[in-house]
Amino acid sequence: MSLASLVGGFVLRHWKAYASSAVMLVGVAVCSVWVPRKVGAMIDGLAAHRLSNHDLTIQIMQLLALGVAIYVLRVSWRIRLYGAAYRLGVELRTRLYARLSNQGPAFYQKQRTGDLMALGTNDIDAIEMAAGEAMLAGFDGTLTLVMVLGVMLLGVDWRLACIALLPFPLMGLAFWYISRHIHTAETDSLKRFSALNDHVQESLSGVRTVRALGLEKRSAEQFSALAGQAANASFNAHKWEAAYEPAVGLTLAAASTLTLGLGGYLVWNNQLTIGALTSFTMYLGQLIWPMFAAGWVLSLIERGRAGLARLQPMLDAPLSVEDEGHLDRIGDGPLVLRDVHFQYSGAERLALDGVSVALRPGMTLGLVGPTGAGKSTLLRVLLRQATPQQGSVTWGGHPLASYRLDALRAATSWVPQESFLFSASIAENIALARPGATRAEIEHAAGMAAIHDDILRFPQGYDTPVGEKGITLSGGQRQRVAIARSLLAESSLLLLDDALSAVDTGTETRILEHLAELRAARPELTAIIASHRLSAVVNADLIVVLKDGRIVESGGHEELLRLDGWYASQWRYQQLEASLDAS
Repeated sequence: MSLASLVGGFVLRHWKAYASSAVMLVGVAVCSVWVPRKVGAMIDGLAAHRLSNHDLTIQIMQLLALGVAIYVLRVSWRIRLYGAAYRLGVELRTRLYARLSNQGPAFYQKQRTGDLMALGTNDIDAIEMAAGEAMLAGFDGTLTLVMVLGVMLLGVDWRLACIALLPFPLMGLAFWYISRHIHTAETDSLKRFSALNDHVQESLSGVRTVRALGLEKRSAEQFSALAGQAANASFNAHKWEAAYEPAVGLTLAAASTLTLGLGGYLVWNNQLTIGALTSFTMYLGQLIWPMFAAGWVLSLIERGRAGLARLQPMLDAPLSVEDEGHLDRIGDGPLVLRDVHFQYSGAERLALDGVSVALRPGMTLGLVGPTGAGKSTLLRVLLRQATPQQGSVTWGGHPLASYRLDALRAATSWVPQESFLFSASIAENIALARPGATRAEIEHAAGMAAIHDDILRFPQGYDTPVGEKGITLSGGQRQRVAIARSLLAESSLLLLDDALSAVDTGTETRILEHLAELRAARPELTAIIASHRLSAVVNADLIVVLKDGRIVESGGHEELLRLDGWYASQWRYQQLEASLDAS
C-alpha cells in the first residue's frame, strides 16, 4: 500500500473533519487575500486625500476584524484537522499491536524488540504527520497560492505577475532535488533511531547482568556511539530540509527584484499607482507561505513514505501460525500426537522425530530427557506456537488447527521455563487469566502453588508490586506465582515446562501434592510436566523419555526403573545427589 492510498482512504472515512477544515481554510485564505487589497485602497485614498478620519477609522477596524477572523478560523481548523489525523496514528498502532499479538515465537526470533517499539512510535508519527500537517500545509498552501496569483493577475497587474513568476520553475527543480535526498536521509534516520532504541531496551532489561559483569562502561560507549549515529542521521535529514529555505528565499528575492524594477518603471510612467504596487508587493510576500508549505509538504511526505516502507512489512507479515480454525470449544476426548516431525528453520536436525503419544482426559504425562531433547518443542506444538511439518495432533477428535487459537489457548494453561510477570501487584499477576477472580480464589490458587505464606510476609501482601518482569521476587517465587496463575485459570490442559526448577525439593513436593488433589477434584484435567528433575514426574500416569527428538523410553516410574536405561541411571544419580545434599 502506498502512502497516498493509505492517507486517501483515511481521508474518505473521515471526510467530514477534512471538509470542515477545508471550508475554514478557504475562509482564512479569503480574509488573507482581502487584507492587501484594503491596505492598497487605503494608501491610494490617503494619497488622493479622499479618506476622512471617520472613514480611516472604519477601514482600520475592518482590518482588525479580519485579523480576529483569521485567528479564530486558524485555531478552529487546527483542532478539527489534527483531531482527525491523530486517529490515523491510533488506527495504525492498533493494527500493529494486533498483528504483533497474533504472531508466534518464530516471528520474534527474527525481530528486535527495540525495532518494533520504534515502529509504533517514530515511524507511525511520521505517517500521522503526513495525514495531518502535510494535508493541511498542502491544501492551505495551494489555496493561498491560487488565490494570491489570481488576484495578482486579474486584480492588480498581469505584467507584474508574469515577471514575478519567472524564477519559480528553478525553485521547483531545486525542490525535486532536495526531496530525493530527504527520503534517503529520513530512512537512515529512522533505522538509526531503531538501533538506538533496541540497545536501550536490551540494556535496561539486562541491567543486572551488565552490572554483574562490569560492562557499564562498554554499554555506555555503545550507547554513545549509537546515539551519535542517530543524531548525525537526524541532523543530515534536517540539513536537507533546511535547504528548502534558501531555495524559497532566493526565488522570492529574484521575484521581488524583478517586480520592483518593472513596478517602478510603470509607476514612473503613470501606468500603475503606488497603492497597487504596494498591494502587489504585499501579495508577493504572501507567496512566502505557499513556497515554504510546498517544501514542508514534500519533507513530511518523504518522512511518511520512509515510515510506511518500514511499517508495511510488519503489517503484511504472514502469521507464523495461521488462525483458520472454526471450532470455539474443545471437544471431549483424548489428546493424541501421531508421528509428529518438527524442524526449526535453519536447523540441521529434527527437533521432534516421529513422536507419538496418546493421553486420555485426566492423565498426567511426564516429559524427561537431556537438554535439547525436544521437551519444550513438544509443548510449543501443543500450544500451536509451532506447526509440525509431518504428522498430526488431535484433541477431542479434531485436529488442533480446527480450533480457533483463542479457544485453544483459553483451554490451556502454560507455565514456561522463564516465568514472566507484569509490572503489577502479585494479586493482579495471579488473576491475569481470570481478572474477575475473588481474593479468596486468588489466595487458594497461591496456596496450591505454595507461595501463599511467602506473599503474606511481604509488607503489602497480595498488593505488593513485583516490578518489571517480577524483578523484586526470587526465581522460585516468580515460578510459583506463574503456577498459581495457571491453576486459577481452570483450563482443561496444564503444561508445566520445567516450572519447578527454581524451587527446593520440599516446596516441589508440596506443589505436586496439591496438583494431585486438584486432579482428584477435576478428573477432566490433563497435565503434562516437562522436567529435568525426575522427582517431579514420579507419580505421572505415563513418563516419556526424549532424546534427540525421539521417544527412547516410555512407561510408568517402576517400569522405567526395570528397563535400566537413561531414566534409571538418571534417577539413581539424582537420588544420590539428593542424599548428599541432605547430609
